[in-house]
Amino acid sequence: MAKILIVEDDEEIALLEHDYLEIGGYEVEVKNDGTNVADMIINGDYDLLILDLMLPGESGYDICKKIRDKVDIPILMVTAKTETIDKIRGLGLGADDYIAKPFDPAELLARVQAHLKQYDRLTKNRGWYGDGAESGNDVSGSYGNGITRNDINRSAAGRYTDNKNPSDSNKKADEIDIGNLRIMLRGWKVYKNGEEIKFPNKEFELLKFLATNPNIVFSKEALFEKIWGYDYAGDSATVMVHINRIREKIENDPRNPQIIETVWGAGYRLNL
Repeated sequence: MAKILIVEDDEEIALLEHDYLEIGGYEVEVKNDGTNVADMIINGDYDLLILDLMLPGESGYDICKKIRDKVDIPILMVTAKTETIDKIRGLGLGADDYIAKPFDPAELLARVQAHLKQYDRLTKNRGWYGDGAESGNDVSGSYGNGITRNDINRSAAGRYTDNKNPSDSNKKADEIDIGNLRIMLRGWKVYKNGEEIKFPNKEFELLKFLATNPNIVFSKEALFEKIWGYDYAGDSATVMVHINRIREKIENDPRNPQIIETVWGAGYRLNL
């Protein structure tokens, strides 16, 4: 049974979240302020964190900043602040998703289920290559820009089979090298100049998907649907912020990205 921590200072909202998630089959704990939450998460065995941003004791922003590089569990922001800048700030500090108050409890449950399903898949099956052509799964979807499953299959196949020669014989098929960057698909690790870079699950899955389907432009809507696993809600902040976080880690000059390129009016492309 997945274990969820709710950090919410509004007791009525916290009770609503608790009851709905408990009925949904989860073990749920509630804390009404931000004091010591970071330590609880780092030292605990929680599978998902539902985090209000405006908390007494310590804000959700500060908690997220403290824990993001230490744990890889999904973090779902619940906030009454609807301005885009607040959402971007929370996502930029490492939250995986956000839901604005007031919300339908059924939507919260659906978001939690989607994140836990992905988290379980990622943590228990890190030996697979991904949901793209390599795994044989359907990646058709609405990728935009006229992209088809065959386009992705050809791209991924070319990445692993083209230009082979004896000097490549020791090259592992689960590694992708891009300049000074190495992505370990099975190991779920990323190295830059030989040093490991910490990637939360959502960032790694997004980078992995782009890297295993290089030189193809994906719209923000397509990436959101692919990585987050539910219908795109019309706000591009989630994808945009995650792309920016990835660039901060892998690009030599994040302001002039060479690896993950923005194709204006279309989406993003990883150049390989």
